Amino acid sequence: MKAIKLFLPFLILLVFISCKKDQNAEPETQNSKLENSESTEKHFAIVIHGGAGTIKKENMTAEQEKAYTEKLQEAINTGYAILENGGSSLEAVQKTINIMEDSPLFNAGKGAVFNSNGKNELDASIMDGKSLNSGAVAGVQQIKNPINAARIVMDSTRHVMLSGKGAEDFAKQYGITFVDDRYFFTEKRMQQLQKAQGKNKVQLDHANIENDELVDDHKYGTVGAVAIDKNGNIAAATSTGGMTNKKYGRIGDSPIIGAGTYANNKTCGVSATGTGEYFIRTVAAHETSSLMLYKNLSLKASLDNVVQQIGDLGGDGGMVALDKDANIAWSFNTEGMYRGYKKSNGENVLKFYEE
Repeated sequence: MKAIKLFLPFLILLVFISCKKDQNAEPETQNSKLENSESTEKHFAIVIHGGAGTIKKENMTAEQEKAYTEKLQEAINTGYAILENGGSSLEAVQKTINIMEDSPLFNAGKGAVFNSNGKNELDASIMDGKSLNSGAVAGVQQIKNPINAARIVMDSTRHVMLSGKGAEDFAKQYGITFVDDRYFFTEKRMQQLQKAQGKNKVQLDHANIENDELVDDHKYGTVGAVAIDKNGNIAAATSTGGMTNKKYGRIGDSPIIGAGTYANNKTCGVSATGTGEYFIRTVAAHETSSLMLYKNLSLKASLDNVVQQIGDLGGDGGMVALDKDANIAWSFNTEGMYRGYKKSNGENVLKFYEE
């Protein structure tokens, strides 16, 4: 009994010391959890383009500059709002592309140019950087928003690309909006075709502007968007009407995964615009990713390398991209490219001209 009385104060002291340690440790544990939470939080961002070519400030009226600025910003804001609210990068790029497809300012959807037969043939693709799943349509003529059809191909088939009438018949099963030829027709687009045919040439995105022409006559901008969401998933999408006076049935790089569009969570997402044949030959979008993965180049250095390859072959155009850390870059070898981005750190940039 006497031994127990002697041991009791010592036991009480041990319990007291133990409690004090637990109290002191609790805030440290909470702080540690908070720090870990902050360190794993992902930044999100979106970058877009509206075509590359001869885009010079001296050829742009104030009204034209205002129109492009407002539409590009609307497109960026649409995708950014989806990302900010926790939406997926796939949804963000698709809805962003929709804004530009519905505008006559760009060569996609409503603003699509005419082929050599006076018809509109539209291409689009979309890719998920998490799974590498992708979808595309090529040579469709009556789908209002080709990027929506490309998304259906990705989500609802085992295929990557459907073309022509087959793509349209498939899209009808999923409620995709169809329009007739009159939706795409504008007098200016027809005049552009006639000018190109008179000169016996194929006209590229925002091609060289003659002295008596304004940039308003050269609104051929393929559109693209790349985004990374709060979960760190990257997606890329591209939509186009091709080139004025292109050979009927011609398919460029925009619907080809790895050429005009590519996304991989390990590296980056890319969307291209320009002389499609050269982007196909260099597998431009995938080449950008490979240079990052296997040569450990930065996003910007990889883009510059590929654009240099395209230029060396005689091609024109550019690409926009972002990497897995939400860094954004672009590269082009023309006199301008409609481009812009918005990031979760507050940055919002729009640029048109060569830097």
